[in-house]
Amino acid sequence: MTIVNIHEAKTQLSRLLARVGRGESFVIAKAGKPLARVVPIDATVAPKSRLGFMKGEMAVPKDFDKMGRDEIAQMFGSAE
Repeated sequence: MTIVNIHEAKTQLSRLLARVGRGESFVIAKAGKPLARVVPIDATVAPKSRLGFMKGEMAVPKDFDKMGRDEIAQMFGSAE
């Protein structure tokens, strides 16, 4: 396990936390005496993906990309 002094922990906190995020742990020491252990928090189970949860509940019109074309053209002063 890696041991870092307080000064290094303060100046390298982001790097150290990235390592913790990858599952590593380390000890913070003062004058060589261990003070605290930093360990990753056990990951909880992610909620089931909601992608597609409305499948079959809605329908997109076939002309969706053309809806309102005339009104939009008129607002921007162009005509097709």
